[in-house]
Amino acid sequence: MQVPGYLEKQEALKAKGIDEVLVFCVNDGAVMDAWAKDQKIEGSMIKFLADPKADLTKALGMELTDPGPVGKLGHSRCKRHAVYLDDGVAKVVHVSEAPGDPAGDENPSLSCADEMLKAITELKSEL
Repeated sequence: MQVPGYLEKQEALKAKGIDEVLVFCVNDGAVMDAWAKDQKIEGSMIKFLADPKADLTKALGMELTDPGPVGKLGHSRCKRHAVYLDDGVAKVVHVSEAPGDPAGDENPSLSCADEMLKAITELKSEL
């Protein structure tokens, strides 16, 4: 699961200038509140947001449409991804999907904290 990794890496994220980590899912607010409580994010830099109609998911082009996961999970699901925004501009976009693993379940690493920290470090070193 990705959220514990982001919780564990809060200080490293802050050191890179990250103000907050937003986690959104195609769920309602009650589900997201329950998940936030389960993940113990209260007081952390992580905030959970609901995208019940998949409006944000679709606007970002992150709707999961592969028939395998959609057949199991239902329509309007979000791809497993992470985006680093700098002043509202996407600087790093990682999507954890691969042939045969469209939901990124087998290898979610691209959207996990370590890979995002690595990508942000590389980006900042290029500047």
